[in-house]
Amino acid sequence: MSVSRESLFLNDLYSSWLRRSEGMDLAGQRDMFEGWHLPTIEPTDVTYEEVTANGVPATWAKPLGAAEDRVIVFTHGGGFVTGSRFSHRKLAAHLAKLAGVHALVVDYRLAPEAKHPAQLEDCVAVHEWLRTQGYNAEHTATVGDSAGANLAISTVFELAGMALPIPAAVVTLSPWLDMEIKGLTIESNDAVDVLAKRAVLEMMRGMFLSEPSEATDPRANPLLRDYTDFPPVYVSVGGYETLLDDSRRLVELIEKAAGEAVLDVVEEQQHVFHFNAGRAPEADQALNRIAQWLRTKLGLA
Repeated sequence: MSVSRESLFLNDLYSSWLRRSEGMDLAGQRDMFEGWHLPTIEPTDVTYEEVTANGVPATWAKPLGAAEDRVIVFTHGGGFVTGSRFSHRKLAAHLAKLAGVHALVVDYRLAPEAKHPAQLEDCVAVHEWLRTQGYNAEHTATVGDSAGANLAISTVFELAGMALPIPAAVVTLSPWLDMEIKGLTIESNDAVDVLAKRAVLEMMRGMFLSEPSEATDPRANPLLRDYTDFPPVYVSVGGYETLLDDSRRLVELIEKAAGEAVLDVVEEQQHVFHFNAGRAPEADQALNRIAQWLRTKLGLA
């Protein structure tokens, strides 16, 4: 299999980031990672609206003609340390447009200023706000990439633990779940993954968690959860990712609990290759598959 020329835009961006990041302080890294939006072509016929959801900043992405009572809550990646609703706005809008729903992109608090579980608390607050705005849980899905995928899963468990209504479905894009960082592909895919190197993951984990022991806290590490009665999950991941094993283990856990999971591995693709939406066929086709799945789970198909 050969990847499209267009998909290499993301490879080149990641390579430039690794070169530039040496010796860079956190503020510089955050500025650099805001460039995550650069591969993503601006989707047409989408409007945006800034809101504050229970004290949490967020951005609505509202595609023209979308179902106004269906929503995906999108939690951005960036290792819990970088990224924002602005870096991920266009990606969320592409998926929302394909699925025919609205997307709410959450700007949860970042580490190290706000350690775990502050991010999870913000996500729960957003879902509570959505209920007050008339959005039903059964018409809601959580979606996230990388660290945001961790939150997309953990938020559902947190809501369930609070005896609150849980979303109908979960979508994870290139999820980073294992805070112990012990997946087999961390080493086996190191030579082909351009960005998610062990050193990068360890640095971000160190800022996210207050204590090393929290790496085995199920609230931070969804691979230590019991997925009995969990909503259906769609996992989309690149074949070249060091974090590929996180996706495989997640699906194994869900299937062991007799749950529903889809594992979609797109060969030779990088971490969150979905950022190439509107640019590369691999990203567009993967997002279209996710969107069609989401429509069935949200009662639109």
